[in-house]
Amino acid sequence: MNIYDNKAVLKFLIVIVAIALAGLSLWYTNVLVNNLAQREQRLIDLYAKGLKTLVSENTSDNLSFLFNEIIETNDFIPVILTDDKRQIINTKNIYINPDWDVQKKDKFFKSQLFELQNSHAPIKLEIAPGIVNYIYYGDSKLLNQLKYYPYIQLGVIALFAFLTYLLFSYTRNAEQNRVWAGMAKETAHQLGTPISSLMAWVELFKSDVLLKDHFAIPELEKDIKRLDTVTARFSNIGSKPLLKEEIIEDVIQESVSYLQLRISNRVKISMHSELTPQTTVMINKPLFEWVIENLCKNAVDAMAGSGKLDIFLQQDNLKRILIDVQDTGKGIAKNKIKEVFRPGFTTKKRGWGLGLTLAKRIIESYHKGQIFVKTSEIDKGTTFRMVL
Repeated sequence: MNIYDNKAVLKFLIVIVAIALAGLSLWYTNVLVNNLAQREQRLIDLYAKGLKTLVSENTSDNLSFLFNEIIETNDFIPVILTDDKRQIINTKNIYINPDWDVQKKDKFFKSQLFELQNSHAPIKLEIAPGIVNYIYYGDSKLLNQLKYYPYIQLGVIALFAFLTYLLFSYTRNAEQNRVWAGMAKETAHQLGTPISSLMAWVELFKSDVLLKDHFAIPELEKDIKRLDTVTARFSNIGSKPLLKEEIIEDVIQESVSYLQLRISNRVKISMHSELTPQTTVMINKPLFEWVIENLCKNAVDAMAGSGKLDIFLQQDNLKRILIDVQDTGKGIAKNKIKEVFRPGFTTKKRGWGLGLTLAKRIIESYHKGQIFVKTSEIDKGTTFRMVL
């Protein structure tokens, strides 16, 4: 199991732990809410008994004082007392604006009564034979706050976790960018010296009477030019690349022509364009050529040096350029399609797994485009699509 698989497992475990903690928080808060609700239920029952006893004719003065104390103790549970016809007799802990007129107050109390009717079943008070009152009550402000508290708490935690994730992602991406840039610049620097030396040797050979017409010299110059292009690519990756308008067909054709001479003659590369002539795109030519060559070389490897490689160019309704690179190779398993652009992913014994990662970075970060696996079937082939 490599580091990326470990990261996936770690993320899964973090999610499981987070869900468990959230569930535990909700469960514990629910226990507290239930306990408080039971306590308030006992208190409202006591309130009802006190009210019933208070209005009883045989209640002594001491008991009246006691039950007054019980009734007055309730200073947090909203209560409405009605007669048997649901006409409001009295209210407690329901606060209104003292500046309201009688009509507005009456309307407000009726709306509160409707809410309390839907909150709890009323407590029936038989004041005297044939005389019944009802106590409607709701949850206290504290109980309501406790009901919503865990969701607010989880929301705050989730927001904090999200912001933390964004911060760490930004930091990680910035660090990766610095690593990419540093490696690219160092590679370009290291290649510079031997390339300069090779150029000097070629000039020396050309100045020699016996060697100046040797057939190898032009080929050496081509390879040196190629190495110089590679150096320019690494240099561009290590800095902000300059984009210029280029005729996209010509750029791709140039790359294909170069590759065709250096791959197996059993692989046929064909280009099919539906673009209008001289269609231009803002690209960095050295880097874009690198992407084309990388996709084509991967396709050749997937076909084991024998097959057909087609490159299709077209324009969609949004005026975007679509470039499909289609091979007849071994294909990619469905469970691996999302991993092909991941650093380190490779099916080659000696592969570094960085080619497609760099291609994705070049297309998406530098050219603000897209690159993805359009289709792939085992033993039938794969199509990569670029959108510019």
